[in-house]
Amino acid sequence: MTTGRRSNTAAARRGHHGGFTLLELILVLALIGTVLSMVAPSLWAFCRARETADTAGRILALTQYARSQAVTEGRALRLCVDNDACWLEAQEGGAFAALTSEMGRRFGFPAGASVQLFDASGIEVPHGSVQFGPDGRTEAATIRITGRQGEVYRVVCDSATERFRVASGEGSTP
Repeated sequence: MTTGRRSNTAAARRGHHGGFTLLELILVLALIGTVLSMVAPSLWAFCRARETADTAGRILALTQYARSQAVTEGRALRLCVDNDACWLEAQEGGAFAALTSEMGRRFGFPAGASVQLFDASGIEVPHGSVQFGPDGRTEAATIRITGRQGEVYRVVCDSATERFRVASGEGSTP
């Protein structure tokens, strides 16, 4: 009668050890490389599309911050938008100046993205801004972000008393 221990010892004496051969490892690596080469383009496209969605989320966060700070501080704030970035400014006396906090820095847009600001009537306002009052009201506006692959997100506020929200797709308004 033989035991499992004896057979393991016998296999070790014959030079057989548990594990994979070099050929098996090479085949597995080749298979993994083939699968990754087929999946990589779609992963790359997904990452690019996420940049546009992330930009819309960042703009939405800035609008929420601006509204709450305008009420808290009792002064007007505005979100400025140009071709390559957006930033917040606060009213100091009769003029607006960039915030001195982290939220006052310029938030750049992804390369190849197009960002447009539209007023309540749907007219594009190049290098414009959206103002947030100390009473919690804001200017109705739409900020449209178009990614380099054609994906569109809109950050929309339909009236002075509503909050901004993100909507994907073209929609019926800008």
